[in-house]
Amino acid sequence: MNQLFDILRAACARQFAFNPRRITAEMRYVGTEGHGKDLLHIFRAAGSHSQIALKNTYATLREQHGEKPHWTEAEKAHFKNTDAEIDAEIEAKHAELEYIRHCPLYQDHRAQLLSHYKDWPGYQADGPHPREAARTLIQALADTQDARLADFSEHLHTNDSEQLAHLLLSPCHLEIEAARSGADHPIPE
Repeated sequence: MNQLFDILRAACARQFAFNPRRITAEMRYVGTEGHGKDLLHIFRAAGSHSQIALKNTYATLREQHGEKPHWTEAEKAHFKNTDAEIDAEIEAKHAELEYIRHCPLYQDHRAQLLSHYKDWPGYQADGPHPREAARTLIQALADTQDARLADFSEHLHTNDSEQLAHLLLSPCHLEIEAARSGADHPIPE
């Protein structure tokens, strides 16, 4: 598998000027298609499901797969980002997560949000799925024009309730991982 990814990184860098770090971080091996000399190894982008077919040392972007077009110009540009751009993106995501972890909205609803995860020690059975619980919370806070939600939404530059729910749950995954690994010092409240 490592050799296949080495070949994929080299082919994508050579043919499309894709950054090998992006390939490593975002492409997943799907499997093979065809037989013998027509054997293709298929890889899929984790975020968009765009595919790359690798035959020997030649890569092909599957720009149309079924009904949906793939490999938009924006996605290709994303895969061409420089190391500095990738590092800046990682730093921005880290800063965003740190903001969410410490913002009043998350802190005030932390226990409630975590209680919907089966892997959390305080899990409460028979409740909604975490994403649904977060959506319901966001909607209830929006209905009351909650100032914490308004600040959260403004800071993260979105009013989309789905995206706000996703963002609000992001620290939960870190806390669950810390609890699962038996960390002596869980993420501070």
